[in-house]
Amino acid sequence: MKALFIGGTGTISTDITKLCVEKGWDITLLNRGKQNSRLPEDFLVTQWAMDINDEDAVKARMEGQHFDVIANFINFSVEQIERDIRLFGGKTNQYIFISSASAYQKPLSHFCITESTPLANPHWAYSRAKIECEECLMAEYRQKGFPITIVRPSHTYDNYKIPLGIHGGRGSWSTIKRMMDGKQIIVPGDGSTLWTLTHSRDFAKGFAGLMGNIHAIGEAVHITSDESLTWNQIYHAVGNAFGVTPKLVHVSTDFIVTCDPSFDGPLNGDKSVTVVFDNSKIKRLVPGFVAEIRFDQGVRMSAEYLLSHPEAQVDDPDFDRFTDAIISAQEAAVEQVRQALK
Repeated sequence: MKALFIGGTGTISTDITKLCVEKGWDITLLNRGKQNSRLPEDFLVTQWAMDINDEDAVKARMEGQHFDVIANFINFSVEQIERDIRLFGGKTNQYIFISSASAYQKPLSHFCITESTPLANPHWAYSRAKIECEECLMAEYRQKGFPITIVRPSHTYDNYKIPLGIHGGRGSWSTIKRMMDGKQIIVPGDGSTLWTLTHSRDFAKGFAGLMGNIHAIGEAVHITSDESLTWNQIYHAVGNAFGVTPKLVHVSTDFIVTCDPSFDGPLNGDKSVTVVFDNSKIKRLVPGFVAEIRFDQGVRMSAEYLLSHPEAQVDDPDFDRFTDAIISAQEAAVEQVRQALK
């Protein structure tokens, strides 16, 4: 069985690539080769070192090619979807689009999410773009039989990243370092909303089970863990992985977003909303699928990697200042109210 992965070395896709090779798939990676160091040197994959956005070059490379599965891990707009339809129509038995569970209705009308939960996210342009991509692909499937499968991940993490409720543009290390230094850190809301975290190795098992699966054609399916944790539990699990007890400061999402509107999408449009997933569909399509890595286990692996790779410890002075400013402002407001009520 042959598969073409556009990307194939990111947070979600690296473990998929590894698992598929182990299962005997003939894998071709189409990417610029910047992250291929994540794959073992002895992994037998074919590399097409090119930019998917160079449509003419990719079209020429696809001449005479046919793949059982083509999966694009780096599509974020309808224009990119339309390009892929032009490039890969008639070239594959299954085209897999990686959407996002953040596309589900915000706020939710029911706490338990199934694949039939409406798609609507007024807070995050990223999610709305994914919805538009899904609609474009579904229309192509219904009208012309383009063999699509839509996969919706939700906060999938790997050994290279520590998942948190809020962080800056440079990742989580700034907050982790604050934990280790005994400083206070921000938790959006009161920390009691439920969240679902899925290790990329578990996600890979579900994804690989959908590849070449005739029952998945024309379907949308999410792949997540069945474990639900509050953000307080998540932050304490992260602290335990680094041998510390985090000092949590709960700050309302509204206040954070008012101070920095760029957090509206990631918070109001995603992490501030309780999400619990019904995984019946992926278990029906992939018999035997189960997410086995508990978060407290997975985050220990992430912590071990981060502590043993200094190059991954990227400081974020801007977010560090933002954290201090938010905490100071909240403390000052509390003191002002107390003084006013005396």
